[in-house]
Amino acid sequence: MKQPLAFRMRPNCLEDVIGQQHLVGEGRIIHRMVQAQHLQSMILYGPPGVGKTSIAKAVAGSTKTPFRMLNAVTHNKKDMEIAVAEAKMSGRLILILDEVHRLDKAKQDFLLPHLENGLLILIGATTSNPFHSINSAIRSRCQIFELKPLTSKDILIGLQRALEDNHNGLGTYPASVSKEALLYLSERSGGDIRSAYNALELAVLSTPQNKNGTIEITLSIAEECLQKKSFVHDKDGDSHYDVLSAFQKSIRGSDVNAALHYLSRLIEAGDLPNLTRRLIVIAYEDIGLANPQAGPRTLAAVEAAERIGFPEARIPLANAVIELCLSPKSNSAYQAINSALHDLRTKNIGDIPAYLKDAHYAGAASLGRGVGYLYPHDFPNGWVKQQYLPDNIHNRVYYEPKETGKFEQSLAAVYARLQKK
Repeated sequence: MKQPLAFRMRPNCLEDVIGQQHLVGEGRIIHRMVQAQHLQSMILYGPPGVGKTSIAKAVAGSTKTPFRMLNAVTHNKKDMEIAVAEAKMSGRLILILDEVHRLDKAKQDFLLPHLENGLLILIGATTSNPFHSINSAIRSRCQIFELKPLTSKDILIGLQRALEDNHNGLGTYPASVSKEALLYLSERSGGDIRSAYNALELAVLSTPQNKNGTIEITLSIAEECLQKKSFVHDKDGDSHYDVLSAFQKSIRGSDVNAALHYLSRLIEAGDLPNLTRRLIVIAYEDIGLANPQAGPRTLAAVEAAERIGFPEARIPLANAVIELCLSPKSNSAYQAINSALHDLRTKNIGDIPAYLKDAHYAGAASLGRGVGYLYPHDFPNGWVKQQYLPDNIHNRVYYEPKETGKFEQSLAAVYARLQKK
């Protein structure tokens, strides 16, 4: 059975790697490793189809070091024992391990001593952030390199190579691919060259020759064969949290257009629970007392979105996002509670003043509970000067008002007046 085009087009040396020049370009870290013939174990992480396994294979090819490709899920400890035996015969072996984040403890314990003594050079590939998903024992023995999504220009280079390659590619087929079709495949594959290769191969192999003996690939054929949106979003993956982070920071920065862009990503991912939770957090963390009505209105928009569901849920969500973007911003309440919690967790805060303690039981007075408490409603304007904080922290100030909205400006005025009394 013939292997897929994407597999056949994997490079055998670093010079043939498409993209990732920040790692494999002249003078960059992986290129320097190969030039110096001083390989170290590494973990390559990034989205699907950006060249993780390709770089691993190219490193092996460029150094002429024997290698074995395994998968942390589907291959067992016995397969790894075979790899170690091969390494002992050759002196060293590169172990290319896909889905390295799924490595279980037994396999990990077996591999660790061989990584320590340099018999095995591990090149792990994963789509998950290794700082979240890979055991520290493995991570600490590896360099960690992040791969970026390929640009449409990168993917176009790969497609053209595939069409011209008579040995591994499609060069032996009488294919004529229109410029529009190539651009579509390169731009709409979401930075995933494997997806673009698969679509091109399907187009060439499934399209009959015309009267002139040519396999003519038009834009419409390319669209049928790709069947994939240019936007790729895994709502359980690392990139999802990057989108949520960018979403909140865009609202905090009052950039309506950026916030709507990231909102559209989250809508397309269909992750209503995380999206709405984050919106409510933003309303109280970033807008806060500068526009206190933003919180209840955001909650109303969230409830409407949850009730009607997608696709209509996008409408109340967009309303909420635009209001939050253009509202004055204050994180004073957020900072105040964080400061109070920090003191609670790190300082000797002392005891509650006895006159503030519960006195609603027989014998409380004999213990000094509630004795000397000044009831504010018994005084003019419902206020009397009195210490409420424990003695050890009685001078601490947690709330620092920000006068970025009319509501908090009025709170700040009252706060300042009370502080002076």
